[in-house]
Amino acid sequence: MTSTRMAGGPGIRARRIASVVTAAAVITGVIMLSGFHTELREISPKGTDAASEVIGSAVIGIRTFTPPGNLVVDADLEYGVRDDGTLLTLDVCSPPESVLGEARPAVVSIHGGSWARGDKANADWRNVCLWLASEGFVAASVNYRLVPDARFPAAIDDVALAVEWLRAPEQVERFGIDPERIGAFGGSAGGNLAALLGMTGEGALDEGSRVAAVAELSGPVGLGAAELEADAASDWLRTIVGEYLGCEPGASPEACPQALDASPGMRIDPSDPPVFIGHADAESVPLGQSTRFAAALAAAGVPVELAVVPGTAHSIGILDEALRARVAAFLHAHLD
Repeated sequence: MTSTRMAGGPGIRARRIASVVTAAAVITGVIMLSGFHTELREISPKGTDAASEVIGSAVIGIRTFTPPGNLVVDADLEYGVRDDGTLLTLDVCSPPESVLGEARPAVVSIHGGSWARGDKANADWRNVCLWLASEGFVAASVNYRLVPDARFPAAIDDVALAVEWLRAPEQVERFGIDPERIGAFGGSAGGNLAALLGMTGEGALDEGSRVAAVAELSGPVGLGAAELEADAASDWLRTIVGEYLGCEPGASPEACPQALDASPGMRIDPSDPPVFIGHADAESVPLGQSTRFAAALAAAGVPVELAVVPGTAHSIGILDEALRARVAAFLHAHLD
């Protein structure tokens, strides 16, 4: 039986629940983010959007994973409060409590949703969290501020804070984490954030918000007008990028300088961590985004693995058994 322990920050009553967790029944009926208010409040997506970037009910990608029943979930842990009163929370999925030994590596899991929707605990992303835990990692599935109430760099600031929170002595002791072995995994908009997290900063990978490995799927990693034009990006992609950056779609570098800051490919240096990139060859985010990013990493001497799979599935929709094995092998190689 998977144990789910729920906790709250100020004003949220802590409670403990034990239940059997399955991929499809962890959480339902989530999503669109309501406006932030000045009073202290948690990000609370509402509405009928299922909050996953995997559209429809097809059993593909991460939905083909069935979690074992001996994992532990600590839900709704507060990792920070922003100046506007936004309460930031995450879920920690851990290997069985009975597994003792040396400190374990950790992976921050970052959901997608066009930077504008999504939730750490929708059924698909909870399954990602449980999959990572089943591989022996302490997984932290994070919520972060969303468009339109918060634009770049709010989301990357939030996920960076989550890494710092995991690395703090209290969490290291509580969850048995090795603070020198923290990685990041993300899909779609979360893939952009995972990659940006990895490319931000220089030097040692075991301090502050630096991470030691990055795995990202279907990330739009080149947000500048020139790259989107080179990829013949759809109006849909140009629009969501513009909303995220607070710029008109296709704005020039002079009119939208933040596009470069938000593009992981523009922030690479040789000290950056190894990167795994997964992408479907006919999906909604152009393949050129990933191939160009992989080439730039290789040119800088950063270890990179690119996996291109056939089809139109997007993000964790391509995370089937075969790709899960490749991602897990990559994370183990660089975090174990």
